[in-house]
Amino acid sequence: MRAVFGLVLIVGIALAGGAVMLAKNYIAEYQSALDNEKSKHKEVIPTVMVYVADRTLRYGEQLTKDSVRQVMWPQVSLPEGAFTKLEVLFPVDADKNRVVLRPMEKDEAILAIKVTEPGEDAGLTSQLEPGMRAFAIRVDVASGVSGFLRPGDRVDVYWTGSLRGTSESNRGEITRLIESAVPLIAIDQSVGGNLEGALIARTVTVSANQSQVAALVQAQSTGRLSLALVGVGDETIASVIEIDQNSLLGISEEERAPAKVEQKVCTIRTRRGAEVMNIPIPCSE
Repeated sequence: MRAVFGLVLIVGIALAGGAVMLAKNYIAEYQSALDNEKSKHKEVIPTVMVYVADRTLRYGEQLTKDSVRQVMWPQVSLPEGAFTKLEVLFPVDADKNRVVLRPMEKDEAILAIKVTEPGEDAGLTSQLEPGMRAFAIRVDVASGVSGFLRPGDRVDVYWTGSLRGTSESNRGEITRLIESAVPLIAIDQSVGGNLEGALIARTVTVSANQSQVAALVQAQSTGRLSLALVGVGDETIASVIEIDQNSLLGISEEERAPAKVEQKVCTIRTRRGAEVMNIPIPCSE
């Protein structure tokens, strides 16, 4: 009996040891497979350290080391102009820091296009690309889209006036699209995009090339300019758009009232004593 009990005990210990070994091998294989999978993902998606905004940054604010931090960024989607080295973002030999040109939210990548060069002022000239000029347009609550324009928006510019001294002067006033999707760089004296609420501006400043500036100067001096806000991402190519009073009211050429022909009146002058009288008579052909 004791021999049977000892045999059963030995067999039980052997089975338990085998189960432990099987479980240990299974766990080791699972951990190895998990490590291999992690290493594959690291190879598929390489990352790089990029500097981002550590808090909300506004236009005109100096960029300091306390306002940025490093994060891991997928290398395949690295934005152009991103800063990956601290000594490039904050040069040691620079007298002053960079200045924010465009508002940035927290965790947004710091890009070269959104900040000035070290020590450079964030004036209006920094908003102009090569070959472009700043031109101011007079606006009011109606022509300025009720004060909802912001720097960075794009607008269509319409001219309204009459064609005096031309063969089309009988059309009355006309409205014509003269410039499309012109970028705004300033509202009154503000060039930042962090304006709160509606602002009834007196002037807006646009970025235009020299040919566009000449057209805007001529248009502003000969008529009235109105602005139409272009939606974000709208890349519609504008065609020639012109409306006159006749097309607005649906009056065609045939429906226009013919000019009234004045009836010719012929007279003969006679004198009766001291009185002179003009007597109408039929006109000869």
